[in-house]
Amino acid sequence: MTGPHAPPHPAPAPDAAPLRFGYGTNGLADLRLDDALALLADLGYDGVGLTLDHMHLDPLASNLAARTRRLAHRLDALGLTVTIETGARYVLDPRRKHGPSLLDPDPDDRARRVDLLVRGVQVAADLGAHAVHCFSGITPTGTDPDTAWKRLAETLTPVLDTATTAGIPLAIEPEPGHLLATLADFHHLRTTLGDPAALGLTLDIGHCQCLEPLSPAECVRAAGPWLRHVQIEDMRRGVHEHLPFGDGDIDFPPVLAALADTGYQGLTVVELPRHSHAGPHFAELSLPFLHQAVALSQGSTP
Repeated sequence: MTGPHAPPHPAPAPDAAPLRFGYGTNGLADLRLDDALALLADLGYDGVGLTLDHMHLDPLASNLAARTRRLAHRLDALGLTVTIETGARYVLDPRRKHGPSLLDPDPDDRARRVDLLVRGVQVAADLGAHAVHCFSGITPTGTDPDTAWKRLAETLTPVLDTATTAGIPLAIEPEPGHLLATLADFHHLRTTLGDPAALGLTLDIGHCQCLEPLSPAECVRAAGPWLRHVQIEDMRRGVHEHLPFGDGDIDFPPVLAALADTGYQGLTVVELPRHSHAGPHFAELSLPFLHQAVALSQGSTP
């Protein structure tokens, strides 16, 4: 992309912090949480993308604060940093994937999702996490777009208030098929809410390849000022399917170079939830691939 509207491409600062990589627990769902954390530490990951779910840190079970404190000590002992993800499929409704959402017609259902996100912010604060991830949800049948956007803004307001008080960014993810599906949609929400400081962006690199008009590297540069969380995997154009590295179309060295250029300080988390059946295998393969891509992005010999 060239011309006056091209995203800036500054040279990386000489003292810029290296990229830090994590792996999502939604891709390690068959492991106990402690086993998953020990695996990631042993493999050399810098952190973990912790999905609040029944098999790991259940946000709805009793004694959440005490369980979170124990987890904080374990993460510290293993040298792992953390981000909180709230994309568990059935944690709120055992029969409806990702239900209820922030867009549901029933205000009580919307309130349940708000409560989950508020709990996520509280857990993030207790763990010293760098962000809390969320998404809009799919527009319900029969709901017009204006109503859906109004509901999203209204339901996120108390979550953002909690995030502001806690000092934890809320990082919303553009998700294919959702109301908020693209970077343009993120900016629409941001301006609608008055550009609150607590609202940031979760950028999924595969989603950029799937449906954004810009390349993934250009998406990273364009999103840089608002990046609070990054998810990464391979993907093909026009197909929303999270793939192991090398199975899709993404050229990763330019993406990681762009990410380093932005000065992003959070985790870049491998997102392979549909490969959880072989999670340890893909966790072992993914980190060397990413390190090699970083070396190539820097012109080094892998």
